[in-house]
Amino acid sequence: MKALVSRFWQTAFVLIVAGGLILLALSGYLQPLLRSVMSPLVGVQQWISSRYIAAYQFLTAPRDMAALQQRNFELEQQVAELQAQVIELQQQLREAQVIYALLDFARSHPQNQYVAANVIGRDPSPFLHYIIIDRGSDDGIRHGMPVVTNLGLVGRIDAVTAGAARVQLITDPSAVVNVRLQSSKVEGQTHGSVTGEISLEMIPQDTVIQVGDLVLTSGLGGTYPPDILVGQVSDVRKQPNQLFQTAVVQPVVDFTALQAVLVITNFRPVQIAPLIPTPIP
Repeated sequence: MKALVSRFWQTAFVLIVAGGLILLALSGYLQPLLRSVMSPLVGVQQWISSRYIAAYQFLTAPRDMAALQQRNFELEQQVAELQAQVIELQQQLREAQVIYALLDFARSHPQNQYVAANVIGRDPSPFLHYIIIDRGSDDGIRHGMPVVTNLGLVGRIDAVTAGAARVQLITDPSAVVNVRLQSSKVEGQTHGSVTGEISLEMIPQDTVIQVGDLVLTSGLGGTYPPDILVGQVSDVRKQPNQLFQTAVVQPVVDFTALQAVLVITNFRPVQIAPLIPTPIP
């Protein structure tokens, strides 16, 4: 009987103490005690966690680095392929723009017949100004035919094979074009040079030439059809003691960037031979 009473009081004491501790905890009186007890445990836990993470990263880093390097290599390849595609599309766009411009020019000048040709080569000599096109006698190309772009005059056919032709540019030292000034209607000649500069010559001294005047083919001499734009005056060189004045002509065609041209096939140059009188018997 005494044992049961003793066990009852022990159980009651434990319940009373537990209830008191719960009440103290709920009321916040045990917070400083719990903080002082738990702080070392939390520090130990944080130390163990940081060491575990460091060890895990150390063991997995080489594998992650290899995967990142492989992914970086794949991305670099994709970027290179995209850049190549962009360059190719830009080139196709430029070619399409050139073709459309030539087509518009041909439509706006229906009096002529044209054969389009690509520029496939240039004369390597620094003293000659020629280009090679991929059209020849099989395409109806003949010697002397004028060559133009949508901007203006390029030159004329100088030599022909079955599948290609050589074009003498108007900047060539031996190239001579009969021209006229659009503003004054005065006629003259343009001459090429080794440096590629085009000079306008045979202009009378009393002719007023201004920078910016347009220079067109005159059609005289039978070498080129009339009214093809050659360029515009960029400098005037007038000397009082000379019979004629000269000027520098800036061509409208950029000969260094030629990609495609048009050959006027229905124009036949006229060969004007010197008139030799027939001897009287």
